[in-house]
Amino acid sequence: MSTTALPSSPASPPAPLEAGQVLDGFRLEERLHQGGMANLWRVSRVDAGTDDGHELLMKVPRIKGGEDPATIVGFEVEQMLMPQLSGPHVPRFIARGDWTRQAFIVMERIPGETLRPRLDDAPLPPEEVADIGARVATALAALHRQHVVHLDIKPSNIMFRPDGTAVLVDFGLSRHAQLPDLLEEEFTLPMGTGPYMSPEQVQFVRSDPRSDLFALGVMLYHLATGERPFGQPDSVRGLRRRLYVEPVPPRAIRPELPPWLQEVILRCLEVRAERRYQSAAQLALDLREPRGVVLTARAEKLHTSGVMRRLKRWFFAMGSEPAPVAQHGQQLARSPIVMAAVELDRGTPELRAQLCETVRRIVQTEAGARLACVAVMKINRIGIDELTDQHGQSLHVKQLIALKHWARPISKALTLDDGRLTFHVLEAPDVAEALVDFARRNGVDHIVMGARGASPVRRYLGSVSGYVVAESDRTVTVVREPRTE
Repeated sequence: MSTTALPSSPASPPAPLEAGQVLDGFRLEERLHQGGMANLWRVSRVDAGTDDGHELLMKVPRIKGGEDPATIVGFEVEQMLMPQLSGPHVPRFIARGDWTRQAFIVMERIPGETLRPRLDDAPLPPEEVADIGARVATALAALHRQHVVHLDIKPSNIMFRPDGTAVLVDFGLSRHAQLPDLLEEEFTLPMGTGPYMSPEQVQFVRSDPRSDLFALGVMLYHLATGERPFGQPDSVRGLRRRLYVEPVPPRAIRPELPPWLQEVILRCLEVRAERRYQSAAQLALDLREPRGVVLTARAEKLHTSGVMRRLKRWFFAMGSEPAPVAQHGQQLARSPIVMAAVELDRGTPELRAQLCETVRRIVQTEAGARLACVAVMKINRIGIDELTDQHGQSLHVKQLIALKHWARPISKALTLDDGRLTFHVLEAPDVAEALVDFARRNGVDHIVMGARGASPVRRYLGSVSGYVVAESDRTVTVVREPRTE
């Protein structure tokens, strides 16, 4: 016969939990994990059949007396924050228990292990590193859109659904822009996991979503090289070294790594947040489309800076204050991805020129925008495609050159440095589907595309622009061909 836990005083720890016990309608079936801060139990509802077949997980804090008070506050933060989250990249919240009786959180149980065991297999192949990074960056983009900075991104806090979707767990150190920050209010030490903490976290800033991108960069570095970029510091002094000591370039450890991957990783690990990727969606785009990564001096580095440069960085780091951080929503709004869908082999020069001018005006109004210029090379669903022209030149390369030529007026008029202007030639049998899929996978915020004049065929079969407008959940601007008298 099952039993129910008795209420306990907040001043004394609750009685140990046992399998078969019932808490607020949840039966404890099996303890899955006993950690230093919390126990994880597989549970089921006493009133079965109300969770659509999902397995449930109960997280219970370990209150033994004398523990770090940050553990208790962190659990309070997680209880407050998890009901605010939704989507496939976080566990579905079910219920929570009151501290005056028994504190707990019940959530959807994600099957499988965390990403932590993959560190034992590092270094991993570059394509696997990029795939993992892209999926985690996509999850971070979804989290940041919900006004949350995770602040404890590491392999043990990342899981994957059976379809490969990344799921972020453990929000005890997180910050919600629209909720009180209990940790900041009650503690004056840096909060996070030593190897993964960003420089601004070391300087007590907890409101910058780019901190999560730094942590992801640490993880990518470890997966790519088998080593941690900043070791495993156990003191504030050790943490502050990342303000002035550069990590060894990944290609100095693994020369076979592609330059574009080192470019991405080192950009994530920039000390100053404004020199990193400005949004998780922009990072995910580069990891999925490495041909669009603009290589800088980062890609070719094989040594850390000399003693004098390190001394200079140390001098400025000692007295430096973190740069002011824009409000969370403002930061994301300043870093949109604008996608220009360019039809190179059809349409008129006038339409392409009008599209170019419209894109230029849109990007000019978005100071931190990333412009992804996209063309689709249509291929057959069945059969063999001709991939070269009559002179043996690659059709893909010709499309890429034409796309860059189209964007030349934009690059001349605007300063889009550090990878903010990229080019992508897609190969697909359906142009409209390829554009919609690219925008969805890469977190595009705004699609700008041209539309040719009406014709009986397009009215009957439907146009590419019409399909994109109907099927995409992004903002779409359709540029019409200029009218002629």
